Amino acid sequence: MNKSFKGKLEDGGINTIRLSTNNGLTGYRIVKFQAVPKQPMTLDQENVIKIYKVPQTTIDGDVDFSDNRLLAVCCVSYDNDAATPAIGQSVIFDNEIFNQDIYITHEDVHAGNRPCNYYIELEQMKLDLSEQTVTTLKDIRNVGAE
Repeated sequence: MNKSFKGKLEDGGINTIRLSTNNGLTGYRIVKFQAVPKQPMTLDQENVIKIYKVPQTTIDGDVDFSDNRLLAVCCVSYDNDAATPAIGQSVIFDNEIFNQDIYITHEDVHAGNRPCNYYIELEQMKLDLSEQTVTTLKDIRNVGAE
């Protein structure tokens, strides 16, 4: 079963998607992640939208694939003078299963201070007790890693 979430983030914004349960026996994996500027094809934008396993204290446009807290990143670029559609690219670490809340951040690195929309699809799965323990421990261990 898939669950979808959508929203809009201001430049420098962060949203929390509440996924945690009392027993942690429901796991999730990201299967789709897309973004569209609030005003596509009208204003120059370069958006970096990232999904993390843990809350973020700093929102930026840097992408570091060695960060084990990063679940996915989507970059959307639109150049108004080029008369081309917004170009977006997503990278999803689809082998990552989580059972806690996730956090979406957005930075308009073009310095335009413009908002961006996002769409996320998660595959929902039942975890057995050993999978739940491993997944929860991985998520807890990542909390202090920032």
